[in-house]
Amino acid sequence: MNKPKIEFPQKGMDGDDIISRLKELKANDASWRNGRMFGYVYHPGAREAKTIEQAYQLFFADNALNPSLFASLKTLENETVAMVASLLHATEDCAGNMTTGGSESILVAVKTARDWAKRHRPYIRDPEIIAPVTIHPAFSKSADMVGIHIRYASLNPDKRVNPTEVEKLINGNTIMITVSAPCYPYGVIDPVEEIATIALKYELLMHVDCCMGGLMLPFVEKLGYPVPPFDFRVRGVTSISADVHKYGYSSKGSSVTIYRTHELRKFQYFVFSDWPGGLYASPTMLGTRSGAPIAAAWTALKAIGMDGYLKMAAEVMTTTNKIQESIKAIPGFRVIGEPAMSVFAFTSDKHDIYLIGDELARNGWNLDKLQFPPALHMTISNLNCGHEDEFIAALKEAVAVIEGHKIKSASSHVVVYLARAFSRLLPDSWFRKLSSRFTSLMNKGDGKSSGTGAAAYGIMASINNRENVDEIMLDVLDKLYTV
Repeated sequence: MNKPKIEFPQKGMDGDDIISRLKELKANDASWRNGRMFGYVYHPGAREAKTIEQAYQLFFADNALNPSLFASLKTLENETVAMVASLLHATEDCAGNMTTGGSESILVAVKTARDWAKRHRPYIRDPEIIAPVTIHPAFSKSADMVGIHIRYASLNPDKRVNPTEVEKLINGNTIMITVSAPCYPYGVIDPVEEIATIALKYELLMHVDCCMGGLMLPFVEKLGYPVPPFDFRVRGVTSISADVHKYGYSSKGSSVTIYRTHELRKFQYFVFSDWPGGLYASPTMLGTRSGAPIAAAWTALKAIGMDGYLKMAAEVMTTTNKIQESIKAIPGFRVIGEPAMSVFAFTSDKHDIYLIGDELARNGWNLDKLQFPPALHMTISNLNCGHEDEFIAALKEAVAVIEGHKIKSASSHVVVYLARAFSRLLPDSWFRKLSSRFTSLMNKGDGKSSGTGAAAYGIMASINNRENVDEIMLDVLDKLYTV
């Protein structure tokens, strides 16, 4: 048997050596302090960040598993949930808990719907929820984990879910409808009021995914921007998820799920009274929960406050509008839909947008790629403010470079065309093996300009057999997490 490449250390390393090694590794990561990263990192500014880090360190070792031993964490969690709930116009009857992020917030909401249905729809054997095709994949992951099927509704031309299509998908197995405010791909808010009316008509639960917008839309609305009703003001909305570690500018690992009633929240909980180790109860998916993100989230809300969040939201929206108008001014470019806040996507009817993304990445600008249609995605945060002119100049330069390399653009399209043809002609197993070898190059993990290349992403987006794509992605993911 071969020995593992990395063996367990025999002796502890010197602390200075460890920190030196960590700094060496971190030096290869993409930089977020220069304003060229969109999303992933949300930073409130040096003064507030220092206070939030101090709070995190203060509760570094504390465990929220037992609220009677760590009563401070119980207080901090309850107050954090209450502060976010007030932004979302919750009533005194509402209740919620903190989670480690949007995925867990969505997971507990889906689990709650399943267990609510067991009590109130015991005749349902194969529960289903209905969601827009733009809903976050965490819903698919959650449904897979708790044994629920998702039926996806199509979109209107404005990229918001079509209420008529939602209602058509309702059947005897439906237990919940979910929508986004806003959706991640395009930043548009689904028609919450219309969908809520449908949910009430059929006596279904309705969850609004505000993981992106929960700590941004309330401030955008207060600034006078048009924001349609999306929160607990809408009768029929039964739960909402919102991330504090995004536009709440807290440390990673903090989100909330809030329910319209305490009775509904009880379906989120897990209790087990027959364990020899004692009575076991946990409010969310985790047992042990670090106290640090809870304390950091509470501190972020307190340190920044309404005035601070409004100021940052105003700056972010000004930057967003300037970037969007500049994109629209480039011939052949357009912003998709009508984004409600600082999350949006843009594409081009004239250029290969993936090649534009690659060229931007070569110059240190990190934008995500979308598919159906091909597009580049931007999440503008406080870090990007003041760098809009720099980005616009980089985008125009990327367009000029692509226009000057027509052969490169054509070759990319040829590769995608050939891959699509091979996917139809070759046996599935052959094609997966061939594509896997090619796409293993799509993210070498160097950090600073890593990501899926134009040709590789174009291939993945163009293959009709999505099971092939899933197999390729699994293989690539496996390679990424191998020493």
